Amino acid sequence: MTSRGSLLLLDSASMYFRAFFGVPDSVRSPDGQPIGAVRGFLEAITLLLTTRSPSRLVACWDDDWRPAFRVAAIPSYKAHRVARDVPGTTGEEEVPDALSVQVPVIVEALAAIGIPRIGRPGYEADDVIGTFATLEAGRPDGERSAVEIVTGDRDLFQLVDDDAPIRVLYTARGMRDLDVVDVARLRERYGVASGAAYADMAALRGDPSDGLPGVPGIGEKTAVALLNRYGDLAGVLRARDDGDPGLSATQRKRLTEAAGYLDVAPTVVQVARDVPVGVVDDALPTAPADPDALDALAERWGLGGAVSRLVEALAARAA
Repeated sequence: MTSRGSLLLLDSASMYFRAFFGVPDSVRSPDGQPIGAVRGFLEAITLLLTTRSPSRLVACWDDDWRPAFRVAAIPSYKAHRVARDVPGTTGEEEVPDALSVQVPVIVEALAAIGIPRIGRPGYEADDVIGTFATLEAGRPDGERSAVEIVTGDRDLFQLVDDDAPIRVLYTARGMRDLDVVDVARLRERYGVASGAAYADMAALRGDPSDGLPGVPGIGEKTAVALLNRYGDLAGVLRARDDGDPGLSATQRKRLTEAAGYLDVAPTVVQVARDVPVGVVDDALPTAPADPDALDALAERWGLGGAVSRLVEALAARAA
């Protein structure tokens, strides 16, 4: 492997949404403002530092939660999440007011701590994560770091790669009970043989939470069976077009009727791996980048304990 240390990639929105719904609403700033999402987000980073021991860290950001290239391919993509009846909005994501006011505080906290926050116009955090993971996997063996992706989004399972290695720390059970998803876990839980196969399965199955229709009548089990038989989505489509007898007449009919969707689904389901992220100093800070700003932030919002624990965790990692 490498002496560079592991690279931890945060799906930031996934984490602060989880913190918002997981921390009691009674957690407030000194003047009564909601602050639980910020506190939970900072505490989650502290826990990750102490349990996963990374040497590098990037907070990946949704500069565009519903990119135009995905909407052009499948107009229903995340359409049900667009904020409606909100004056002045033009396609913004529907976010609880009590959370939206906390996101700028998280931005300020990351800057004061010195954790890089990276997003790019026209791309989701998933794409930024996919790019950093791919760049890391492409380094020579002696320079490559293990990559761990923190998310509650199963879409990122497609990046799992034991050879790189790239793992997903899936937060569905909470930050203190992470599901470490590697290839063995994908086989055990979903019956697929790789991250790429997971993406193909997701395209066939669809995902109502993202507005992806999938192929009507082909659920997860059937999708996995088809992929195990034909290798990948391209192989399934070749079998459809060639009249392969391994496909039932019903399956062929369903795949044919969904041809338009299947032509564009990979563009939507697969994360981009070529986001122009530039050169990023992702070394884990040993001390706050702007201690005065961090102290002021902690006092203003009543975050003293959470900030102190995070600063202590950074110092401990540097020791």
